Amino acid sequence: MLSYSILKELKSNQEISGKVLRKNFIEPPFSILDTKSVFWQDRRKIWNKLGIQSELGRNTSYGDYGQWIVSKGWTDPNLSKNEKGERINFKGQDTKMTISIFDPVLCELMYSWFCPKDGKILDPFAGGSVRGIVSSILGYNYHGIELNPEQIKSNQDQANNICNENLPIWIDGDSNQILDTIDDSYDFVFSCPPYFDLEQYTDAPEDLSAMSDEDFLRAYQSIIIKSISKLKDNRFACFVVGEVRGKSGSYKNLVSNTIQCFENAGCGFYNDIILLRPIANAAMRVPKQFTNYRKVVRIHQNILVFYKGKKQKEIKDLTFI
Repeated sequence: MLSYSILKELKSNQEISGKVLRKNFIEPPFSILDTKSVFWQDRRKIWNKLGIQSELGRNTSYGDYGQWIVSKGWTDPNLSKNEKGERINFKGQDTKMTISIFDPVLCELMYSWFCPKDGKILDPFAGGSVRGIVSSILGYNYHGIELNPEQIKSNQDQANNICNENLPIWIDGDSNQILDTIDDSYDFVFSCPPYFDLEQYTDAPEDLSAMSDEDFLRAYQSIIIKSISKLKDNRFACFVVGEVRGKSGSYKNLVSNTIQCFENAGCGFYNDIILLRPIANAAMRVPKQFTNYRKVVRIHQNILVFYKGKKQKEIKDLTFI
């Protein structure tokens, strides 16, 4: 099966890197991860051979904040014929339609570094198929909660075609409600939440991306507290987040709000990792964004890692990949 050959190729990729830290940890466990490196790009190409298409199943979605952006005149069946591949106007900006895709290498790293071997993963903001499929290929058990049934159907179809066994599970519904019904306990909470309303995924009133900032934060806090209540003691949680500017031009403080939410849920802020993204179209935004308004162009995200428990010595007794 293809997934088995991918695992062999990933292992070979580590072996020939010539670096002891990469051989042992895939990437050196430093506080900065560079997605622009040759090693990272080569490893992503290996994962891409699986044919993961995380952008499928989404309603029209825009933005430039995602870990990995598909921007190639992509055609959306929801657009009329004369609009396909054309430039569109979104929030007052002339931009190509883009779909934010979660990076499979980042996903592999976070699972390998912070989830015990064969562990069970909870993802309260599941979105596309990447985190579930990578989990399955690496031998973890994945439960993702997703509001959009079309997205779930697409994810399941992809998983059925790609994964050999141990299929990821996607649960249809609002995490704020679904988490109240879950009796399982988990070894890792991992997700990439909506960045306020930067991308709106559905029109459902319970969709955080469709809420006001105040309602977003209330629901966000509730979902994090409920997710952590399902996390076993002496385990990790990780959210990948970025900052979003409000109408005033100032940041909305999603990073600091996320840290506060997890601390309110009883977790300690354990690791802060910077994810450097390819510059891509960031250079084109400089003249307008910086020259006119002194806003630096953001080319990174924050990987926030939290620990539930008071006994750090228990970590060394866990087995990681």
